[in-house]
Amino acid sequence: MDLQLKGKSAIITGGSMGIGKAAALELAREGVNVAIAARRMSFLEEAAADLQRELSGVTGAGRILPVVVDTTDMAAVSAAMATTAEAFGRIDILVNGAAHPGGLVRSELDEADPQGLLQDIDIKVVGYFRCAKAVAPYMRRNRYGRIINIGGLTGRGSKQLSGMRNLAIVHMTKTLSDQLGPDGITVNTMHPGVVETPHIHELYAIEARKQGLSPADIEANYVKATPIRRVLQPEEMGWLIAFLASPRSGCITGESLGCDGGLTRGIFL
Repeated sequence: MDLQLKGKSAIITGGSMGIGKAAALELAREGVNVAIAARRMSFLEEAAADLQRELSGVTGAGRILPVVVDTTDMAAVSAAMATTAEAFGRIDILVNGAAHPGGLVRSELDEADPQGLLQDIDIKVVGYFRCAKAVAPYMRRNRYGRIINIGGLTGRGSKQLSGMRNLAIVHMTKTLSDQLGPDGITVNTMHPGVVETPHIHELYAIEARKQGLSPADIEANYVKATPIRRVLQPEEMGWLIAFLASPRSGCITGESLGCDGGLTRGIFL
């Protein structure tokens, strides 16, 4: 299927690693010019070099542009959007992925840090809002836009207090989809499951210490709890992001999509 993405432009926050980097690769393969955005230029330059190597044999691949941004700073976000638009002439796609993986507040109420919770919300919820606010004028100009928010499974459960940020993103997604839909802009949230990224191994180690198990045991438990019986791969998230970013997905907006291999099962989990 031709996703009709060639010549479009995207900015991906949290684009230097993990799901964001995988999304950059898939979009660029489809001919999208991609700005990967994060706080540290050294990480961005390394990611850009990796992506350019992967794309070296791809005919018609899009360009990769590293852009430094701190999504807790509205001025910095606006500057990143302006840099992207100046480099590519337009912005059609925003992938919001900048956040602390797993959240800062994973402990019980007695040990939970209110400041950590506020930081989680500022970076992920308000950060996503800042990016959407800054990018919307560019999308309205072309009567086309796709905003894809990376949420998380903790928004569908009660395990971590930081999960409230993912639930807040669902509400924001629906609200923005209503407001921006008349301008040809769709807004959706993805809730990835256990994805093979550097960060998931950090979370395995944290859970292992808490439960007195090995990281391998924690991974095995996740695999056993997932109906498809495996850890997901970053490129699978990239494929879904590429579809949601495309004109082919125009009938989907305001949705909260689980891409977790069936890990969440409501009251049956």
